[in-house]
Amino acid sequence: MITGPDWGRTRNACSRLDDGAQNEGAERVIRLWHVAQSRSFRVLWALEEMELAYVQEQCSFFDRSLRAPDHLARSPAGRVPAVEIDGQAMYESGAILLSLAERFAPPLRVPEGDGARGAFLQGLHYAETLGAHLANLTQQHIVLREDWMRSPTVMRLEARRLENALRALGPGWVAGVFSVADIALGYSVWMARRFVALPEGAAQYLAACEARPGFRRALSADGPAEIYHRDFYPAPEV
Repeated sequence: MITGPDWGRTRNACSRLDDGAQNEGAERVIRLWHVAQSRSFRVLWALEEMELAYVQEQCSFFDRSLRAPDHLARSPAGRVPAVEIDGQAMYESGAILLSLAERFAPPLRVPEGDGARGAFLQGLHYAETLGAHLANLTQQHIVLREDWMRSPTVMRLEARRLENALRALGPGWVAGVFSVADIALGYSVWMARRFVALPEGAAQYLAACEARPGFRRALSADGPAEIYHRDFYPAPEV
């Protein structure tokens, strides 16, 4: 488990933060390619919840590192997260979460045949519904830097859709007990607060996520803000 990395050092493209983790367990090497505030935070959080040793490779969206041939070999779309576990690469956060739980932390997933399995799977995939709205809002507010590129109509529409979608959440864990589905959803709610006022249930849900020691450890390892530099990005008024 990596905690308290030295963020004062130079962070070059995909710079390695801690090679010592390789030696913590000769039988297993987990390496995570991560960008602060991105979806790779889901995997970072999961690794901390599971108290697994890992090597964290800190990357950036704002250079060419994610388009380098070695990274594209791990992640064909040139994105994060990407992980290697004993040399095997994965690059979809939901799949990574489920795989980690199945292999290292069975209590963090709901097994087949359990009555809560449907809620667990729905929560794991509903995170992607929220993520689609978040991606559109991030693009409109941050990626498109010039006002003429942005659409106030899209900003308002996506914010309203996101707020409505959040009403399905909380206050309790999606499958009755904490699982990797809550890691996926919790990250989405954590990001959503930058664009909308959270409905009461979602706000209570986020508070429960933020209270978990694993979340707090992941937050300390996340790194300096890479994407969001304001607490809130309001939709333009009509």
